[in-house]
Amino acid sequence: MEFFKLRRTIPFMRHALALNIVSLVTFLLAVFFLATKGLNLSIEFTGGTLVEVSYQQPADVESIRQTLEKAGWKAEVQNFGSSRDVLIRMHIEKGQSSADLSQKVLSALNQGPNKAELRRVEFVGPQVGRELAEYGALALLVTALGIVAYLALRFEWKFGLAAIIANLHDVVIILGFFAFFQWEFSLPVLAAVLAILGYSVNESVVVFDRIRENFRKLRKADTVEVINASITGVVSRTIITHGSTQIMATTMLVFGGPALHYFALALTIGILFGIYSSVFVAAALLMWMKVSRSHFIKPPKKKDEHEGAVV
Repeated sequence: MEFFKLRRTIPFMRHALALNIVSLVTFLLAVFFLATKGLNLSIEFTGGTLVEVSYQQPADVESIRQTLEKAGWKAEVQNFGSSRDVLIRMHIEKGQSSADLSQKVLSALNQGPNKAELRRVEFVGPQVGRELAEYGALALLVTALGIVAYLALRFEWKFGLAAIIANLHDVVIILGFFAFFQWEFSLPVLAAVLAILGYSVNESVVVFDRIRENFRKLRKADTVEVINASITGVVSRTIITHGSTQIMATTMLVFGGPALHYFALALTIGILFGIYSSVFVAAALLMWMKVSRSHFIKPPKKKDEHEGAVV
């Protein structure tokens, strides 16, 4: 399905060097902010207290969040199971017990007309957070290695290398945004980062597949012309796919509330940079690694001069 078909080939690779310099600077800045500021980890990673409360009437999550902020607590508030049950995640101060914190929270919430009932209080230790961080990093590593192996088998090892550099470029820049603005990095954000890895590699595979196809069809074209023609050929598909995905991410960003805000924000950043990296990073790396028709089309075997000779 195509909304339109471009008649002229767009010279994407003409600006590849300048745009990759910008990418390199952005990547280094992201690494710098990660090293100096670090990520603002949620309590799933750092440890804290989980407080579950129940109301007799449907709870106003935003009002609860504002009440806790006025009392001096930064908390994650979301419905849990039903509209009357609310789960509150909070960092715990040194020297403060979970029981003491839960009573203060309950007292603050009961100042309004809709009274809250305490259901449970749980302490999430930092050991659990360390395990989550380790498993998250392991998931990223396994995903990256799987992508390289898949593309190396389907295409050629240069394609796998180009794709993983482009995908890690996207991941590091997403993390750099979260480090620079000190947005909270939680488990949903980690899930978004893993989703972007798969989403971005899908776009790279589409471009790579068209490049391989055009190397066989455009026999008189050089590598740059083949890459430009291949990217131009998937522009309509890219607009449809990424536009539909971004509509979903924007809907969550606008209407999803604080519980989905950073998840949708990570998806939005990843989608935008995923398009960019598939075209100007992965494809440009193929051009600079001198991928050519010989990688896909084996030269015909020369006939032996003595073949068929009668002895």
